[in-house]
Amino acid sequence: MSRHWTLDDIRWQDFDAAKVDPDILRAVKAAAMVEFNAPDYVTYLCNVFADRPDVKEAIQQWGGEEVQHGQALARWAELADPGFDFDQAFARFQADYRIDTNAIESVRGSRSGELIARCVVESGTSSYYTAIKDATDEPVLKQIASNIAADEFRHYKLFYDQFNDLGEIQPSILDRIRVAIGRVSEADDDELARAYYSANTPVDGSVTYERSAFSKAYEKRALGLYRRQHVERLVSMVGKAAGLKPHGALMRAVASLAWSYWRFRNWQLARTAI
Repeated sequence: MSRHWTLDDIRWQDFDAAKVDPDILRAVKAAAMVEFNAPDYVTYLCNVFADRPDVKEAIQQWGGEEVQHGQALARWAELADPGFDFDQAFARFQADYRIDTNAIESVRGSRSGELIARCVVESGTSSYYTAIKDATDEPVLKQIASNIAADEFRHYKLFYDQFNDLGEIQPSILDRIRVAIGRVSEADDDELARAYYSANTPVDGSVTYERSAFSKAYEKRALGLYRRQHVERLVSMVGKAAGLKPHGALMRAVASLAWSYWRFRNWQLARTAI
């Protein structure tokens, strides 16, 4: 097995401040906090799979790599904005947003459903960091995003394999679709909005938090990075997790509709001052 990359493998000396895009920087600051928050999800997931050391091992591997993603993105953000204090912003984020780490049953209704939901998340992050890599001209961020995108694709496979090897009754395709759609619909939940707010507003609290406003602020920066190929890849990965043919006629039609919606939503958000 090849060695996993570390922060020392990043060519930090290549950083070019002149190529930092302010909107990408705002999105990266928020993403750094979501990634670094992985230990709470590790605790929750290990509770759900308490009797499965094989699954817990995979979860812990995933969590350690997610924390490293947060560290790499945070270090880049502090290079790009010397006034940004990640530790302070993250403490502010965690003061306002925590998941229930005491839960012992999956909020997805089953442990199989939990693994499908994780596949959906990794589909989104893999496509997102690929979009960042393709959108940025800043060489250090391009390297970081490329590394993270590859990790997230591997994490997708990790959870997909755990789903297939779980040895429990698998949900029907309809139930898998419900879980996948449900997890996709959570993309505008409080976590990303809180992360964006904590990273990009004054620490004195002079700007009031409004979930809808800051969800849109994050969405505006994130969705604008995507190109059609990123959306098509995302849709095919989610479709596979849901038990559908990822490159079949149905998923091609869904990808086309998703891209149309994506462009419309970008147009809507571009007209807002957020």
